[in-house]
Amino acid sequence: MRNRQDLSDSIARWAPADGIFETALPRIGLVRSSSPTEPIHTLYPPSLCLVAQGRKQVTIGGRAIVYDEASLLVVGIELPVMGAVVSASEAEPFLCLRLEFDRTVLGHVLASWPDEPPSPPAEALGNSAATSEMFDAAVRLLALLEPGQDTEHLAPLVEQEILHRLLAGAQGPLLRQIAAGEGRLGQIDRAVRFIRASYREVFSVEDLAAIAGMSLSAFHAHFRAVTSMTPLQFRNHIRLQEARRLMILDGMTAAEAGFAVGYDSPSQFSRDYARIHRAPPRQDIARLRASYAAAG
Repeated sequence: MRNRQDLSDSIARWAPADGIFETALPRIGLVRSSSPTEPIHTLYPPSLCLVAQGRKQVTIGGRAIVYDEASLLVVGIELPVMGAVVSASEAEPFLCLRLEFDRTVLGHVLASWPDEPPSPPAEALGNSAATSEMFDAAVRLLALLEPGQDTEHLAPLVEQEILHRLLAGAQGPLLRQIAAGEGRLGQIDRAVRFIRASYREVFSVEDLAAIAGMSLSAFHAHFRAVTSMTPLQFRNHIRLQEARRLMILDGMTAAEAGFAVGYDSPSQFSRDYARIHRAPPRQDIARLRASYAAAG
């Protein structure tokens, strides 16, 4: 597919080394990796991930999704996932374009569409076929990084085209729920935003259900359907990702990091950490630091 190769060439130009690159285009980022990576816990914002080359797998709550140059990934709400590049090499690196959604822009595009009956509650992650037209639009979007382009006026138009194509495809129901901020996805998103802001604090599932405006039983069922996790598992993933960051970047001990993210018991923190990161804190951090040192 010529358009996909053109997109590979464009991403490789603007992302000349391994890493994550922000661009001059609003909310457009590029990802490059010249080798497979170990599974890393990270947060995915509401976004479109369009792979031009290579393959990646994301896992959330035991559910695994693989996306590559044949398929795109749409994320509906901010989610803690475990991601790993599973196919990449020096000759053919993993290359991906990420567009973070702006609800206002999405709503503007949706306003030109005919009304449709409410769709059933969507899962927060969806993937479907990537089309030649989608690759073509992404190529034209990155072309606006070239000097002398009327980027300010043309970039929003190309972004709207990409959103139009998503709305017309299999991910249309998910995008409608993102834009509306209502329905079950919107209710769960309100609880997720609260967890993200307050994960260090003490709160109950009843508190989250009230924030979502749902009964306790309905909240449990819909939260798990959307995120593939229970509310408390979701909070623990957020806490443990932040603790890992504090230990790697700020040099905190396991006890210090656990306390900083809301744990009262160091032993409980270590047990939860090992369950999610597959190794005790000290061992995991030592391995990561050795891996980073070897890579660079």
